[in-house]
Amino acid sequence: MSSSDGGTAPAGGKSGPPFAIFLQKLRKRRIIETLAAFIGGGWLLVEVVERLLVSHYDLPERLIDVTVVSVVGALLATLAWRWFRSSEKRPGNLRVEILLVPLLILTAAAVDLAILLNIFGVTGKSLLVAAVAVCLGIAWIILKSLQWAAAGAPPPPGPEREDSEEPKSPISVTPEKSIVVLPFANISPEEGQDYFCDGMTEELISDLSKISSLRVISRTSSMVFKGTKKDIPAIAREVHVRYVLEGSVRKAGNNLRITAQLIDASDDAHLWAEKYSGSLDDVFDIQEKVSRSILEALKLKLSPDEDRRISARPIGNPEVYDLHIRARHDIWHAEAAGLERASRLVKKGLDLIGDNEILYADLGFINLMYVDSGTTKDGSVLIEAEKCIQKVFSLNPDSASGHFLRGMLQRKRRNLPEAVKEFKRSLAIDPNNPDCLMWLGWVYAHSGRIPEARRLADRLHKVDPLNLLTFFVSGAVEVCDGKFAAAIKDLDKALQLDEQNMFIRFWLARILTYANRFEDARRLSDLIIKESARSIFTGLASFHTLALENKKAEALQVDSGDFRNMARDDESFPIWMAEGYALLGDANEAVERLENAADWGFINYPFLAEYDPFFANIRGEARFQKLMERVKYEWENFEA
Repeated sequence: MSSSDGGTAPAGGKSGPPFAIFLQKLRKRRIIETLAAFIGGGWLLVEVVERLLVSHYDLPERLIDVTVVSVVGALLATLAWRWFRSSEKRPGNLRVEILLVPLLILTAAAVDLAILLNIFGVTGKSLLVAAVAVCLGIAWIILKSLQWAAAGAPPPPGPEREDSEEPKSPISVTPEKSIVVLPFANISPEEGQDYFCDGMTEELISDLSKISSLRVISRTSSMVFKGTKKDIPAIAREVHVRYVLEGSVRKAGNNLRITAQLIDASDDAHLWAEKYSGSLDDVFDIQEKVSRSILEALKLKLSPDEDRRISARPIGNPEVYDLHIRARHDIWHAEAAGLERASRLVKKGLDLIGDNEILYADLGFINLMYVDSGTTKDGSVLIEAEKCIQKVFSLNPDSASGHFLRGMLQRKRRNLPEAVKEFKRSLAIDPNNPDCLMWLGWVYAHSGRIPEARRLADRLHKVDPLNLLTFFVSGAVEVCDGKFAAAIKDLDKALQLDEQNMFIRFWLARILTYANRFEDARRLSDLIIKESARSIFTGLASFHTLALENKKAEALQVDSGDFRNMARDDESFPIWMAEGYALLGDANEAVERLENAADWGFINYPFLAEYDPFFANIRGEARFQKLMERVKYEWENFEA
């Protein structure tokens, strides 16, 4: 068993006595440095005024009073700004610094003005100056109060604007119980232990995500901070959480040493810190101890089911656990070689311990990733995925992973209603699974269930705010709702997270054409064609570009061979091909591709019948109208 060899701060409280906490706040808010700078700088300024302006140029001695008042006013305003600006605890979102700093500056200016009036012989005006300053101060407070009240009020009713700036995330006030687990630092003497540190991070995120009252940032967004030099408050603000867990892992052979500390980012205070030493055999106990210590520090009460899930040991064998986290590390790269390696690791684990829910879920996900990553079009991998899913449910009928995988499988088999049911069952068990939120939002958007898709996208922003796919899903929802300007903003943000991502480049180029920004779209399409290996997206970009230029013969050359079959194998690809054929004036082929899309489950009637600008010249075709009758019926009767 692991043994604790470090002190533990009282759970739920700030570490150290009150005076030490106060000093820590002074240091973090740079109050001491500010005082020192103003004392030194202020003294120097007063000396310059006294010796140069007063003594040498014989200016009035009371200029020294003006200088002192100005320095003191600036000092008090700076201290107030530094103290209150760093505080996240704002009842009613009250920003004290916005009220206090202008009042301090106004007061100092009023005193300075009164002294200057006296210097120039204007007497009897001090009371008037004070009255004006008080009135201005009261007016400032009233103005800011009205602004904050308006900001907190619901928006007035009226039609929604396409270019509205409605924020998806983050919300205005940091939730009380929200946390990001930063990637554990690898301080192992042996090379190649990063996978173990990342696995420890992922497992802790998984454990904490089982607690319904705690919002936990997902693995993908957490890993953005691997090796970062950002300070804790900055990280917390970026992902909009209050608490941050950081730690390190030292793995030498079979020996483990793990440190962890929980920080309240609102004042950068350490709530809890601990060191654990043991062997690889103790890794499960260490993970549970860390998770429970965090929950105790945050004063969270567990339901019996949550307590059971935290205590569970899905993989009880340390050696197999090591194989599992190695496999997960390879799966996340979604490359053919990595998927093959992950498959071998998981199968080795199954050979060692026999049937296991987690390992079969890993293997099922690998088989589905072969298809979604474009590594293979061999239908046998879907059969293998289904066998793994059946194994998962035989071991745990209530498996969240099993329902998610079955939803993915149903989607690939064009059965979107069943896919929705499975995704919803998975989320009922694991409500913050970002993969499930993403795919269900995607299915809803293509099915024309925009309010449901938008709610899921908003939830995704809260648990996975730095994942480019989060912004992609938001953009897809906006596209399917006909709000192209808003979609472009989301896809721009996604591209900022990975400027070389061909998938995001293609989607952004496509949406730019909807907004009549053809030159911008052409630049992105040219980058895809020039810089990317031959793929479905290079073909789609080429076809769409040639269709926009009405180069029919060249476009038809693109839509041939393997590409022609690949372009039918998804709910989105046929839509883009149909747009191209509509531009080329081939209504029959355009409608045929739309029928293909509808077979896949793209039944967003408003998008097809109204929003998509490239179908304007075929909407009068009898075959198109007949297809829209079918699409409208399925759209209206789709159960969300």
